[in-house]
Amino acid sequence: MMRATMPLIAALLALTSAGAPAAGGNDTAVKKAEEIVRKSFVEVTPDEWNARLQQDQTQAACSYYRNEPPPDIAVRIVSEAQASIRYPADGKLLGNWKEGAKLAAISTGGHIGKLQPDPPGREHGGNCYACHALAPQEVAAGNLGPNLTNYIKLRGNSPGTVKSVYDKIYNAHAQYPCSLMPRFGHNGWLTPEQVADLVAFLLDAESPVNKGQ
Repeated sequence: MMRATMPLIAALLALTSAGAPAAGGNDTAVKKAEEIVRKSFVEVTPDEWNARLQQDQTQAACSYYRNEPPPDIAVRIVSEAQASIRYPADGKLLGNWKEGAKLAAISTGGHIGKLQPDPPGREHGGNCYACHALAPQEVAAGNLGPNLTNYIKLRGNSPGTVKSVYDKIYNAHAQYPCSLMPRFGHNGWLTPEQVADLVAFLLDAESPVNKGQ
């Protein structure tokens, strides 16, 4: 698997670094990169490509502008993302931190390597520790995103902060156009209630996130 992957990575790096200008993207390079990726998967159907790999309008814009869209496009992305946000039926944006702790630690579900549905019963989670430090007891934490330990001390937990955190988890583009953070709620990965549970994991004073040293 590794030997098959390395030429693909090398080809993509060559296309994106040598062939693309600083602004506006390069249609030829993008199409060539997509062709290489598609040829690397030989056991998928057209329906699977459409369901799992076809970019939506926001993703296409972010790719085209290499995550640095011009102001008018950035405003459109943020506006559309904000309009996409859905809230729990009971209106509570601060859920159960214990359930949020479970979701943050779950790393299974949605493995795109084989481009096939997850088997029945496999849980979807946030896999938050892949990018963030949260509860200090978890030592296997990533650093691609900011350290979120002691989050209340950093941001407080006012109603405005609660809503801001909810919106960011549901659809990060609502605050940062072309954010690299997954759009958990927008893509149906997590329900509004599950997003609220993750908000509580960050903002409940009793959560281990806020019991750090």
